[in-house]
Amino acid sequence: MARQIPLLSAGLGVIAKCIVAIACMALIAMTLVEAWQVFARYVLNDSPSWTEPVALLLMSAAMMFGAAVGVRNEAHFGFFLLVHVASPPVRTVLVSIARLIIIAVGLLLAYWGGVLLADGWEVRMAGAPLPQGLYFLPICVGGALIALFAFERLLVAPAAAPRGEH
Repeated sequence: MARQIPLLSAGLGVIAKCIVAIACMALIAMTLVEAWQVFARYVLNDSPSWTEPVALLLMSAAMMFGAAVGVRNEAHFGFFLLVHVASPPVRTVLVSIARLIIIAVGLLLAYWGGVLLADGWEVRMAGAPLPQGLYFLPICVGGALIALFAFERLLVAPAAAPRGEH
């Protein structure tokens, strides 16, 4: 098992790089969509209805994928003062509990995002010819990635303090 962990970590590193690229492309696409919205509204005097729902979808994708990679890099929000002053055995327990909570939150996001995705698939977005459930795809996938990356952190460095506290 110990030999598979570095292989798992390397594979997840490749996935994390792909996720960052997707999040960056979503931000660029969102900027282009909003630029078109402004141009069409103020220059052409004809606001397209699809720009707002598409921009919200792209923003959700960038946010959730960025959050997942933030969990992997341990660059997420946390209360690190207690971890910093705790003795090494207590630190191990606190960091492990925090990672277990992150896994649980990620799984909840993935599950309920999937439920809402399936529930809203037959409904069309207002202003865009896309399924309403598509809004929840980034939440579902991002939640699964958050759980996966937190599980990796639990396996790779269970006793290490989060990176911001070394």
